[in-house]
Amino acid sequence: MPRLHPAVAAVRSAVRTALAGLPPGSLVLVACSGGADSLALADGCAWEAPRAGLRAGLVTVDHGLQAGSDRQAARVADWARDTGLTPVEVSRVEVDVRRGGPEAAARTARYAALEDARKRHAAAAVLLAHTLDDQAETVLLALARGGGPHGLAGMPARRGRLVRPLLAVSRSETEAACAARELPVWRDPHNDDTGYTRVRARRAMPLLTEALGERVVANLARTASLVADDNAVLQELADDLLERAIDAGAPGEPAAVVLADAPKALRSRAIRLWLRRAGVTGELNHRHLAAVAALVTDWRGQRPGRVPGGRRVGRTAGRLWIDPPS
Repeated sequence: MPRLHPAVAAVRSAVRTALAGLPPGSLVLVACSGGADSLALADGCAWEAPRAGLRAGLVTVDHGLQAGSDRQAARVADWARDTGLTPVEVSRVEVDVRRGGPEAAARTARYAALEDARKRHAAAAVLLAHTLDDQAETVLLALARGGGPHGLAGMPARRGRLVRPLLAVSRSETEAACAARELPVWRDPHNDDTGYTRVRARRAMPLLTEALGERVVANLARTASLVADDNAVLQELADDLLERAIDAGAPGEPAAVVLADAPKALRSRAIRLWLRRAGVTGELNHRHLAAVAALVTDWRGQRPGRVPGGRRVGRTAGRLWIDPPS
């Protein structure tokens, strides 16, 4: 019996671990563009899911951002059906590039399509093909942008129904797995477009490896894991702080004095949590959080500030408030 290629074994092992604990008979959907990472993931899931007593399907999202994207999506769907995945779905989305730039807009549209597919098919999980290299690039971008612990924590292995099995598998391994399995890999032209920030970060990695050593990619990804562990503890403390502030204030309006007495790291997290609970979406950067924190720690009767979505945040009678969603 021929020996299983080590890269194929690495992908299958990662998928097997990610699928463990899902309800028997449930469906998992793989998000697949046809690139090496997602194709290796889909192939690994097609092998592992039945052996775990699960069903495996596939969703490919057509963003419509390049000529022939519909044909590529159809090729991925045909491959998935031939492989035995079911259901197989092509989801066509409209990308509003005016909202946050093409990368962010495409990501928002893609995740919305995946969540819609998950709900319609009652899937237990949606598998995403982010790799060790993607995680390292995420940390590098967070450092370049001056991001705090939320950014440095990178992408979680699990968030709700979204699961990333390959965060400990390198891009070279997914490419080798596809070659060993003779899979029809598609190369996205956007991966060579330096107009995209992540492409530039990807191109910087070989230079960092040359300057700092071969372990730099793995070490950046490990940093994300370590910071995520610390974040989890700090977030629990921030949750408690926000509850105490609301108890001392009014429903949905935390008391500024309780937040002011807390350490800065916890106060910032509690404010972020409060804004998210209030329905604020979009990127909450350090300027947004600093402006709200100033209402707590540097109150001079200043006018309300604004957060993503254009909603106002202010202070009245010692309590923070936010405009209701429009």
